Amino acid sequence: RPYRSLWLPGLSAVRAVSSPGGPTPPFTTLSVSQPATAVTHIELHRPEKRNAMNKAFWREMVECFTQIAEDPDCRVVVVSGAGDVFTAGIDLMDMASEVLQPEGDDMARTSWNMRRIIAKYQETFSVIERCPKPVVVAVQGACVGGGVDLITACDIRLCTQDAWFQVKEVDIGLAADVGTLQRLPKVIGSRSLVNELALTARKMYADEAKESGLVSRVFPDKEAMLAGALEMAGEIAGRSPVAVQGTKVNLIYSRDHSVAEGLNYMATWNMSMLQTEDVMKSAAASMEKKSPKTITFSKL
Repeated sequence: RPYRSLWLPGLSAVRAVSSPGGPTPPFTTLSVSQPATAVTHIELHRPEKRNAMNKAFWREMVECFTQIAEDPDCRVVVVSGAGDVFTAGIDLMDMASEVLQPEGDDMARTSWNMRRIIAKYQETFSVIERCPKPVVVAVQGACVGGGVDLITACDIRLCTQDAWFQVKEVDIGLAADVGTLQRLPKVIGSRSLVNELALTARKMYADEAKESGLVSRVFPDKEAMLAGALEMAGEIAGRSPVAVQGTKVNLIYSRDHSVAEGLNYMATWNMSMLQTEDVMKSAAASMEKKSPKTITFSKL
């Protein structure tokens, strides 16, 4: 497939999880590898800039996840950040000209162009949510501004004990506009806490993040976290891709619809998805007390 050539260097051999080799061509901000069978690892790779999100990053994330969504050799994705920090958020120096000085001959045209720019940046993280492959994100150190937008679009969030999270946008004079205000309330159960974080821009540290449900596990350090993320990814990749991808799609649908609508969608989904050999293979393995990881499932 032509899109596979974009990260062929990362798939030609199993590379280290935390890559010292730099971004994977043609990407300039992402390192993409396959550390285990059916697992794709995406590493934000601008450690010298604290993985700040420049113009190239916003475009490359869309390109990368669009390809992953169609890659039958990928069943689960792990996202992490190179260096000691997950991400410092938006690269203001690189982005200022486009965000602060949109083109337009009058107010209407300037506003229209500004809306187009915002929608383009929203797509950078919405593409993660739309990807049918589950996405596990591993956070160490700072996760600021756009980093919170990114992780709330992922399916499973892990962090290290030294991690902290900050909805930073009000401190730079704007309302968060690429996902945090829409997704964070559905991730954290307390609306009051979401409002507090978004309105005060205070830092949330790992223990509070775990307690509030923003992350599901906290690890002592980055090495342990990445090992845990890969182990979890391996467990997911070992299950039927029909079952796993169908589960993600329906979880997201149910989040945004009523129970009745979710049940109706599920019935429509499974009226075809139950007609798969994966069900019989999984049932037979269960009866024989074998792990699903012992089954060879067809690619999807």
